Amino acid sequence: MMAAVFCARAGGEVTLLEPNERLGKKLNITGKGRCNVTNDSGREELIAHVSRNGKFLYSVFSNWDGRDTMAFFEALGVPLKVERGRRVYPVSDRAFDVSAALERELKRLGVRLVRDRAVALILREGRVAGVKGERGRYDADAVVVATGGVSYPATGSTGDGYRLAKQAGHTVVPPRASLVPLESGDADCAAMQGLSLRNVALTVRDGRNKVVFEEQGELLFTHFGVSGPLVLSASAHMRDWESGGCRLVIDLKPALDEKKLDERLLRDLAERSNQNFDNVLGGLVPRSMIPVLVRRTGIPADTKAHSVTREQRRRLLDALKRFEIAVSGAHPVEEAVVTSGGVKVGEIDPHTMASKLVEGLYFAGEVLDVDACTGGYNLQIAWATGKAAGEAAAER
Repeated sequence: MMAAVFCARAGGEVTLLEPNERLGKKLNITGKGRCNVTNDSGREELIAHVSRNGKFLYSVFSNWDGRDTMAFFEALGVPLKVERGRRVYPVSDRAFDVSAALERELKRLGVRLVRDRAVALILREGRVAGVKGERGRYDADAVVVATGGVSYPATGSTGDGYRLAKQAGHTVVPPRASLVPLESGDADCAAMQGLSLRNVALTVRDGRNKVVFEEQGELLFTHFGVSGPLVLSASAHMRDWESGGCRLVIDLKPALDEKKLDERLLRDLAERSNQNFDNVLGGLVPRSMIPVLVRRTGIPADTKAHSVTREQRRRLLDALKRFEIAVSGAHPVEEAVVTSGGVKVGEIDPHTMASKLVEGLYFAGEVLDVDACTGGYNLQIAWATGKAAGEAAAER
């Protein structure tokens, strides 16, 4: 839709092929139906939150950053608000308002909307000449492929763009899940399922013990492992969970360094000296985590607080600051928020999103091998690359 809008604004005669019964089906479920439109950020911060191939987006983010997206939608009559983490949402908290505004603009610009699914490119002598659909043929001087990835296939993201790219000779980096819940064989996760922890710090280490992600926020224990905003963002930076090499290290008390936390433990144990150890834990962690910490520290639940030794206290401190969970896998790509992988960016012009292999062919959005953290960054990639591709297609 963004490509079509900017192509039409630049004078192009545009036909938009859409296989779904309505436009914006995937857009309407983003942000749990609220639509995290973008992030109130400039180029450098946007690129810093891109997990794969951020440098490729330098040019498009220079021309169209988060503030440009905000101005664009507000000009279309969608009032916006900025929330925690500079996430931008419609004031109405309705994703439908965003897709409806785009649809109104498409109609105003005279974009021709056709309910059809592209099945093949029409190629002649190294250039694109149109598209074959299931219902018809569409001749064109330029074609923008903006079909999404393979996550949430019910919304139309069924990998069609990868097939079209391969037909044109492009390399497609194998798609995999990103922004996805993580699985663990650790029984402690299931024991705490439903427990949500806020303001914890998460560090992810790969199989070589290298830190690949560090952030503070909220996570959720589930029957299969862990989820929540912090985990989804972490998943975008993880590449070797298939080999079981990744570990999550949770700091349950990030506001306290080890010295201050030890002082807190000494104080709690002294104030409740005649209480059982598990009762003392009640002042430190949520109820469902108490049996887990008892197991992990090896301190019997009925140990009196005054009997807890220095070594035992050290084990408790370590468990609170370094609560480890081994990752065994991730939910399938069909359940991921976004797809990592896609059309190889080295084969795409980063200024125009034009194919370097076929004249008149452009790619935009999730079909490209770029993806980012949660916070509106992935939609910002869609808006910025869509605009660049649309304008370049119109110029052609």
